[in-house]
Amino acid sequence: MELRELGATGLRVSAVGFGASPLGHVFGDVPRDAARAAVRRALDLGVNFFDTSPYYGGTVSESVLGDCLRHAAVPRDRVVVATKCGRYKEGFDFSAERVTRSVDESLARLGLDYVDILHCHDIEFTNLDQIANETIPALQKIKESGKARFIGITGLPLSIYTYVLDRVPPGSVDVILSYCHYGINDTSLLDLLPYMKSKGVGVITASPLAMGLLTDNGPPEWHPAPEELKSACRAAADHCKKKGKSITKLAMQYSLMNNEISTVLVGMNSSQQVEENVAAAIELSTSGIDEELLHEVEAILEPVKNLTWPSGIQQA
Repeated sequence: MELRELGATGLRVSAVGFGASPLGHVFGDVPRDAARAAVRRALDLGVNFFDTSPYYGGTVSESVLGDCLRHAAVPRDRVVVATKCGRYKEGFDFSAERVTRSVDESLARLGLDYVDILHCHDIEFTNLDQIANETIPALQKIKESGKARFIGITGLPLSIYTYVLDRVPPGSVDVILSYCHYGINDTSLLDLLPYMKSKGVGVITASPLAMGLLTDNGPPEWHPAPEELKSACRAAADHCKKKGKSITKLAMQYSLMNNEISTVLVGMNSSQQVEENVAAAIELSTSGIDEELLHEVEAILEPVKNLTWPSGIQQA
């Protein structure tokens, strides 16, 4: 598995990252032995980056990931573990007091002395000035205490990143985690990459399958995408299926093609999913993407290119 530099952190993360939200039973029950086997298989295949949050499954994802890493008996310096703060089952709280308590709770659930990355989770749901003026300084103190090595911010609207990074001291945010903005249907994250590079900020992308849009089964009922986007993605998936190909593999490979994005996080809950995602990455590095199929799918999705959906509160 290819390792990539993450911004200026010095961390080297696997191109495929293990999204642990499914371990919180977010998409259905995951037996503990299946979860342990998935994490073990990921480690064996060279995946070293694991991402979770207290929000996923109402803290269950963190507890299960912690158990899986202990069960795998992996040396701490061989894995990069990220968790988040500010978003919880009970709602949002980005206050200094809450995020300071949050990291201790997360470390206890994970069974770790420190996390490699601590993200503010979905910051568009609060006043961004609070993130810049209160939350980030609190996370800096957590970083100084050694409980988190690096600090990140996450959310859907891309405007949140420049807003916050322009208002905090250089070096106080190390990474961003963007989702649903770097895939076949939406490449709007590309416009931000030069800015991130100029700030020395590492870039993680998640949801290469656009939260289920780029799959044979299609998105869950609650998916917030506009109907025209759902419909175009359904047509693209059907086109791949008719040709005996997988839109999921194509979408995964597409997201992995840009080396300026350090890692592509994808939710996994079984050894089989881990093997499929790693196989897609290895096939990409050895024989490249199916260019013909990619062009056909891009043509189907062209009318809805970069179409997104609203997320968060109205910022002043």
